[in-house]
Amino acid sequence: MVGAPSTWSHALMQISPYTFSALGIAIAIGVSVLGAACVIFCEAVAIYGVIVAIILQTKLENVPPSQLYAPESLRAGYAIFASGIIVGFANLVCGLCVGIIGSSCALSDAQNSSLFVKILVIEIFGSALGLFGVIVGIIMSAQATWPSK
Repeated sequence: MVGAPSTWSHALMQISPYTFSALGIAIAIGVSVLGAACVIFCEAVAIYGVIVAIILQTKLENVPPSQLYAPESLRAGYAIFASGIIVGFANLVCGLCVGIIGSSCALSDAQNSSLFVKILVIEIFGSALGLFGVIVGIIMSAQATWPSK
């Protein structure tokens, strides 16, 4: 039965958009810091998470209770949530990638020092994943417009 009170869609529609927004902001900073914990070279990943969390926090606006579950409010909450998830997990993958490549770089440099620059370039490409996640997250957060009073 479509629209029955026990469906997942009905349950998700009862959660406040502010809850989704707060979860997105927390995921952006928390998972980014987790990605930075993988290796020393990834402190920029944690900074990306902090910057995006600040940007997402500035997107929050006060909405009257009558407009809390309006489609525009739900879209804004979901946009902030999705932006936080994208940034957080892109930075986590970036941290893992740079950690694996950095380990390989250290091992190969010990065997042949002429490989250092070549592998370092690949490591820079791996660290660009975090920056791409930040760009996509900022573009997605532009969709977060709360209804006017």
